[in-house]
Amino acid sequence: MLNLVLAESALEPVPKEILRSPAVASDARRRGVEASQILLDRSFHHSAMERLKDSEKRGRPDLVHCTLLSATGTPLYLDGRVKAFVHTYSNMVLDIAPKTRIPKNYIRFRGLMEKALSGGDVGLVGVRRSTLRELVEKTVSPDVVFGLSVQGKRMQLEELAGKLVAAEKPCVLVGGFPHGHFAPETLSMVDDLVRIHEMPLEAHVVTSRLLYEVEKALKAVNR
Repeated sequence: MLNLVLAESALEPVPKEILRSPAVASDARRRGVEASQILLDRSFHHSAMERLKDSEKRGRPDLVHCTLLSATGTPLYLDGRVKAFVHTYSNMVLDIAPKTRIPKNYIRFRGLMEKALSGGDVGLVGVRRSTLRELVEKTVSPDVVFGLSVQGKRMQLEELAGKLVAAEKPCVLVGGFPHGHFAPETLSMVDDLVRIHEMPLEAHVVTSRLLYEVEKALKAVNR
């Protein structure tokens, strides 16, 4: 079982610092909901987000949606060999039950995440407050943790997939944010920081390529 963690993901409710901003208030009125219950989204809240710490890493729930679709549509996931987690910038964890299918429509996905992060029951997606370290060390308890980052050492995907298949309980951290790098705290729990391409790649591309190579490595082992 490969444990896939989208770390420091740009998925969070609008933070209290900008709840009263015109951009957020306008978006909440348009949708007919409380401002505190909507997802922070740069498409609508860009002007207000300039005041936030690490603003370049936040407000991209669409990126998380796209990455989860890329992961949960793979044969490896559908075969029950991938356990997916989303750790958010605001230290919430979404624990996605095996074989759960994520809504393909972004509006439905947004509504599901807003309900989950507001404490509502969303069935096969459990939500709890947790740091990334607590998730990795207490919930996953892996024998090896790889982080994928442009700051890492260059490694061919085939080699990385081989290492993951050889491990008993591997964990991979993929950044669930559009810009920037892993926080120092995240880097401190990684055994190996790896760069899989000369170019910086988006999270959904990294994820789909990784899972495909793991599938190939598993088939080679089981021949």
